[in-house]
Amino acid sequence: MLKIIECPRDAMQGWPRQIPAQEKTAYLNALLRVGFDTLDFGSFVSPKAIPQMADTAEVLAGLDESATKLLAIVANVRGAEDAVGHERVHYLGFPFSISETFQLRNANKTIAESLEQVQTIQELCIKNEKQLVIYISMGFGNPYGDPYSPEVALEWADRFAALHIPIISLADTVGVAKPEGISALFSKLVPAYPEVEFGAHFHSTPQAWEEKIAAAWDNGCRRFDSAIRGIGGCPMAQDDLVGNIATENLLWFCQQRGIDTGLDAKAFAEAMVQADSVFGH
Repeated sequence: MLKIIECPRDAMQGWPRQIPAQEKTAYLNALLRVGFDTLDFGSFVSPKAIPQMADTAEVLAGLDESATKLLAIVANVRGAEDAVGHERVHYLGFPFSISETFQLRNANKTIAESLEQVQTIQELCIKNEKQLVIYISMGFGNPYGDPYSPEVALEWADRFAALHIPIISLADTVGVAKPEGISALFSKLVPAYPEVEFGAHFHSTPQAWEEKIAAAWDNGCRRFDSAIRGIGGCPMAQDDLVGNIATENLLWFCQQRGIDTGLDAKAFAEAMVQADSVFGH
């Protein structure tokens, strides 16, 4: 079984047209009918930093009941305090870059300061019966010349596992991951920490997505982030965004490998049509 985390938040956050809350809500409700394990639906971050996400609380209030769990991205303790106040939010996602340059650029915090934030947010999650998802951003390298090796990523995964973080997702923020690097990390992490769920959040060019998914799957990863049409990427990373893995490509991969996803094909087709409407302007 492969677990798909659909990421409309990642698709919408850098979109040039301001998408009205009502339109976001309708699209998210279409996605909830598909049966994804989790929907990365919004973020509790500064509206100045990400204007597109300023209406996350309003959008959340309009979402239908669903077995799909909701994940909200937070960038600091203040955002986490907002997120844990919403009963419908199951997961808080925190992007933790192991590139000092990018962590300052993305969250205006050093790596050391961000680690303190993680500890506080983890305490908030436990107290409020939420689960924290740590994204190890720039997990496969960075374009800024900051030190990187697989050992650096492994060391940070070890530190987060020691904090009892239940889910750690390795994020290829700028699309630089190669199959050998992906294999090196997942082949070590998955057996070493059976109590942790490891995921993959890949950004990729249209030509390289399959080899990335295959390398992660073949080395034990069973949790994958994707977005319909491959839209999105991190607006704080660089000027030329590298898109997400397209959900339809991930489903094709699953079909080729005989992997069960448990998704409703008819609802997915309807969500694809709606995505074309939302992102076709």
